[in-house]
Amino acid sequence: MSKDKDNKNFWQRYAPIYWMFVRSAGKAYDEISERIRNYIQKDSKVLELACGTGEFTFRLAKKCESWTATDFSENMLTEAKNAYAKTGQSMEGLNFEWQDATDLSYEKECFDAVMIANALHIMPEPEKALEEIRRVLKPEGLLFAPTFMYREGSGFLIRSGFFKLFGFKAYMNLHGKEFAEFIEKQGFQVLECDIIKCKVSPLCCLIARKREV
Repeated sequence: MSKDKDNKNFWQRYAPIYWMFVRSAGKAYDEISERIRNYIQKDSKVLELACGTGEFTFRLAKKCESWTATDFSENMLTEAKNAYAKTGQSMEGLNFEWQDATDLSYEKECFDAVMIANALHIMPEPEKALEEIRRVLKPEGLLFAPTFMYREGSGFLIRSGFFKLFGFKAYMNLHGKEFAEFIEKQGFQVLECDIIKCKVSPLCCLIARKREV
């Protein structure tokens, strides 16, 4: 097993070329972004965890009052900031910050929504991240968690094995219904859970609301 238990070394190493992987999921990202826009208000304060190279940041950051894009990999943040600058969009209301999703530095109940895309399944302790997300979300705040799902077949297994050779590890291999059940057990009410076709792997577009427990 790789000693890189949180996959950080992997993301640090491959941050400069990660955009090539996620760009192949562009149409799926467009569809998911359209769905999420329906839940974002102009005065919303949104926290994005594991922003990666900023694919969702580019699509959604200007739809709300403030968007804080964070990642555990400093190199990913650098790539995201540089890529966003090339779009020519204003940086007003947008901040890029380093954060550990399992130990956030923000105060309690300070965000209207939290986005964490394609990250919970590669975290050794996703429950800790969801506990922190609940903590920083306002009452009935929203969780956007589009996540790659497990797919049957040799192609998926070959691709997964290829990534493992380079030090990448997934900790959860779930189908959409199982993922929704997992999220609900962590104190959320699932509002949407639909599978979106994607060249990389099926994407579960999951949107949930913080539930008081």
